[in-house]
Amino acid sequence: MGHLTICGAGVFGLTLAWSALKRGAKVTVIDPNGPGSGASGGIVGALQPHAPDPWNEKKQFQLESLIISTAYWAGVEACSGLSTGYAKVGRLCPLKTAREVTLAENRKAAIAEHWPRAETWRLIDAPKSDWCPASPTGLYLHDTLSAILNPRRATASLAAAIAAKGGQFTTAPPGDGPVVWATGWQGLQDLGAWFAAPVGNGVKGQAALLAHNAAGLPQIYAEGLHIIPHTDGTVAVGSTSERDFADPTTTDNALEDVLDRARTALPALKNAQVLERWAGVRPRAASRAPLLGPWPGRAGHFIANGGFKIGFGMAPKSAESMCDLIFDKIDRIPVAFHTNQLIPTE
Repeated sequence: MGHLTICGAGVFGLTLAWSALKRGAKVTVIDPNGPGSGASGGIVGALQPHAPDPWNEKKQFQLESLIISTAYWAGVEACSGLSTGYAKVGRLCPLKTAREVTLAENRKAAIAEHWPRAETWRLIDAPKSDWCPASPTGLYLHDTLSAILNPRRATASLAAAIAAKGGQFTTAPPGDGPVVWATGWQGLQDLGAWFAAPVGNGVKGQAALLAHNAAGLPQIYAEGLHIIPHTDGTVAVGSTSERDFADPTTTDNALEDVLDRARTALPALKNAQVLERWAGVRPRAASRAPLLGPWPGRAGHFIANGGFKIGFGMAPKSAESMCDLIFDKIDRIPVAFHTNQLIPTE
């Protein structure tokens, strides 16, 4: 099977390492800051499907990734002995207007066509619980496909599973054999310089972790925020999307606004202690889709980057698709994701 080097120990790099090891490859992961040190070491962890219409290859890829996620993360946990915080808790969204109600109703046909029969998308009345934001229409969208995980725990579990399977972590430069570059937002900037064209950028996000136990309840999407009831008895809320920023890791009044909006949307969080304020920069490819495939003009090198807000949801399928390409020479990467859209410099 040979030896694979992966530069970058975020979720794309780590899931690729895990998938390659399961296929019998030797794997080295290079990251000067260690596993999960960037945006993949955050605190939110919403795994949500896009709206089902109009359907496209990006949504199909995401669906397939979400479907395999349950078994994928269970396999990581079985090897590492560490929880990833994965739980298939579903999602609850208040429908604020009659238009939103109509859209949700009209999407049922697309759900029936594309989602597995076991998954549901339905309109419900308010649950009899304080874990329920206000809805002016009195109706809510509830789906069962959405899931959560704890990014920090998931990357730690992946790193432990990789080590248990014989993978190596180092800060030394790559050696012989294929190399995959999964180097986050700075990597997208480096690619832009290589191709002398915009490839992507970093988008800063700020989030907070609260002391409130809602484990087992659905994640909530309300007021443009993800509210995630982690399995460890904490709740994460976030996040901002800042394309212009001076410091990648500091929090400011933008996060205080997130907290105010979350507490207004869900009064159950009103008195919850803030355990942590977090900020990091997520890699956003120019297409807003992951960027996967060979590095054009650089034989033996590959790219896996640009997960942005859907990185953890896309990672299992992205890792399997990259392994298909690298080891089996089978290219199943969607056109919208593919690196062949990049043009090498002369």
